[in-house]
Amino acid sequence: MSYAEPVNVSRRRVLIGTTATLGALGAVAALTPFVKTWNPSARAKAAGAAVTQDISSIEKGQMIVVEWRGMPVYVVSRTPEMLANLPKNDTQLRDPQSEASVQPDYAKNATRSRKPEILVVTGVCTHLGCAPGFRPDVGAADLGGPAWHGGFFCPCHGSKYDLAGRVFQGVPAPLNLPVPDYNIEGTILTIGT
Repeated sequence: MSYAEPVNVSRRRVLIGTTATLGALGAVAALTPFVKTWNPSARAKAAGAAVTQDISSIEKGQMIVVEWRGMPVYVVSRTPEMLANLPKNDTQLRDPQSEASVQPDYAKNATRSRKPEILVVTGVCTHLGCAPGFRPDVGAADLGGPAWHGGFFCPCHGSKYDLAGRVFQGVPAPLNLPVPDYNIEGTILTIGT
């Protein structure tokens, strides 16, 4: 003879509810580290942050390099002569009006800048990513003699840019140097947002 004990329904419901709750809490605890890996790291957040630089010490005709998002940004204090020479390059440039290039709306002008005397461009060649060198010397024999009015020269494959970061024709680089989003308040340059 077998004797069956009656089922305690309320006890069964408590056990099932407790087991389900503990299982859900365990799943959340196990998944939390995986979900946190989707958030950007502190290093990644810092890499996208804005950078400020006091540009009061840049002499006319000089360039400084500021690092932003792991890239060099060239900041040039252009002289009146440098600005006067910019239109002389227009017939030799691939995109003199910067229509196909990357720049904010306020840089869609002849100097590609907020203030004509200050040029801010990303110092990465648009061909294969080398860093062009600053060559402000007018008439440099190795860069075209009298036709060279100063600019940037990429030693990797010979791309040339003028002092507005506009690329010359007949070189491997397809686009002008990008102009990052920036602002100038007094003598403080802020690159990025």
